[in-house]
Amino acid sequence: MTLFRNVVFVAALAGLVAGLFMAAMQAYATVPLIIQAESFEGAGAGHHHHGEEAADGHSHGEEAAEGEEGWAPADGFERFFYTSMANIVTAIGFGLVLVVVSEFAGGIAGWRQGLFWGLAGFATFALAPGLGLPPELPAMPAAELGARQTWWLATVVATGSGLALIVLRRTPALAALGLVLIAAPHIVGAPQPASFETPVPAALHHDFVVAVTVTNLLFWAVLGSVAGVLRARFADEAEAAQKSFA
Repeated sequence: MTLFRNVVFVAALAGLVAGLFMAAMQAYATVPLIIQAESFEGAGAGHHHHGEEAADGHSHGEEAAEGEEGWAPADGFERFFYTSMANIVTAIGFGLVLVVVSEFAGGIAGWRQGLFWGLAGFATFALAPGLGLPPELPAMPAAELGARQTWWLATVVATGSGLALIVLRRTPALAALGLVLIAAPHIVGAPQPASFETPVPAALHHDFVVAVTVTNLLFWAVLGSVAGVLRARFADEAEAAQKSFA
């Protein structure tokens, strides 16, 4: 029970810190680009993406039905508030995955190990899926949502499993299998839209992809490092308590 409680506390606290950090970075780096791209939505041939960008760099709101106006938070504090809440919830979920998986590998001993775990999370949940499905701006075309979600999930599972085989097992055969797993989703290819025509300038989309990639890298670095610090502290406290009862 103590281990379960510590895992939940570490994930929740690390997720809170990393989620707020991500929201602050987005307010500076990505939200202005999203607002700029929204001015092109009227010329987007029906490709409307509503909803805030979450911590994985993609919009998670459903596309509004043709002729309907989807709800969106007002610019300013309301937009920042809802973005922060979405990022905190997402970050706690990612924190749970990171801490639980790391416990099976012996746990995170400190912030340095946490940083490496965070970088592995970045590679698994952001970098690898982003190679096939780059972050999208409003008014940009996209493939069918279900197909994108399926490919994203398969890529995450394959990349995470491949990294585990390479880093944790450390045998040539398993490392080769890990490389095959990492490459497999990209060999198959991500689902693509029927047309790539968009009114969004290529330079604006490029800036957005760079901004999302950098903010995700920093997000995962913070999440892993904070989780490492907190996990080490809880472990020290548990060890001290055991010695006091001995």
